Amino acid sequence: MLPKDEADTKNAMIEIRAGTGGLEASLFASDLFKMYEKVSHKKKWLMEVISISKSDAGGLKEVIASIKGKNIYSSLKYESGVHRVQRVPDTETQGRVHTSAATVAVMPEAEEVDVKIEEKDLRIDVFRSSGPGGQSVNTTDSAVRITHIPTGIVVSQQDEKSQIRNKEKGLKILRSRIYELERQKRDEERSKDRKSKIGTGDRSERIRTYNFPQGRVTDHRINLTLHKLSEFMEGEIFDEMIENLVIQAQENELSNI
Repeated sequence: MLPKDEADTKNAMIEIRAGTGGLEASLFASDLFKMYEKVSHKKKWLMEVISISKSDAGGLKEVIASIKGKNIYSSLKYESGVHRVQRVPDTETQGRVHTSAATVAVMPEAEEVDVKIEEKDLRIDVFRSSGPGGQSVNTTDSAVRITHIPTGIVVSQQDEKSQIRNKEKGLKILRSRIYELERQKRDEERSKDRKSKIGTGDRSERIRTYNFPQGRVTDHRINLTLHKLSEFMEGEIFDEMIENLVIQAQENELSNI
């Protein structure tokens, strides 16, 4: 009865960014990334880091990765949104709980057949890479900034030493972002009542709280609390959360028919 999402079978691009909370937010972004790595490893998915920006003390400002396997997008699409953490930072002497956040965006990985990008629609700027990367990193203009003029989407890529590789990776990210933008427009036209959907793609929506002192993870969209936070962070009970989200999403869609 339910319409199939044609993107469900696609591979996914996942983008994780540290949000409010400074250093603690970047450490949490790193923890989230490790969790998705563990889930991928358990499910025998192939995760490839496309771009990574580290912060001090081993945190992450931002990471973009592609995840390949069977029906990846259908398994990960409910991860998009704001993930909030409540815990006592290592630097906190008074034992006070701090709240910080990271945003996750999951997009279907678009193939060239899904999104045709015209060269005339691109502005490509090259510049010198900054940050760690060995001696040779700053000697050439290998970093690439690609602007897609019709949508205004900008992608910067500087992880590779070769300008060609950086452009390839940048176009891969760009293609997925354009595809996601088109999907969202289509979804909004189809259903003016977006509230009924479990937020897939709204990056400003707080979807989940990870409370370390109480050892619980709560998904606010379905009011589900699992008192197994350490197992969740190890990727052990990820499926339990996803199954509940899928069931709720299906019920929402059925009630809209």
